[in-house]
Amino acid sequence: MTQKPATTWRRRRHAHKVGPKGQVVIDREIRERLGIEPGWTTSQLLVDGCVQIRFFPPDHNRSLAGALAHYVTEENRIGDRDWSEIKEQAWAEYVRERWGKPAEDS
Repeated sequence: MTQKPATTWRRRRHAHKVGPKGQVVIDREIRERLGIEPGWTTSQLLVDGCVQIRFFPPDHNRSLAGALAHYVTEENRIGDRDWSEIKEQAWAEYVRERWGKPAEDS
């Protein structure tokens, strides 16, 4: 999807009526541009007479073990090791993968 310049986007007006339960439709174009999907949570704030809405995706539906399975190898299985040692090793590996350098001590 080609993104339109911000100036054009801001000039558009989307008019909808408020439903009987106070519901408002967010236009498909806006939802797609922001990546909003059904099930997301909103936070509403009144700012200078306007409503500011923020969208938050739901928690993932994968188990932590499943999401991190590709990081588990025979060398780093838990076994009888201390949890803090395991966390430090996982953090160091993440930093190396993400930034290509060793993690610094905190």
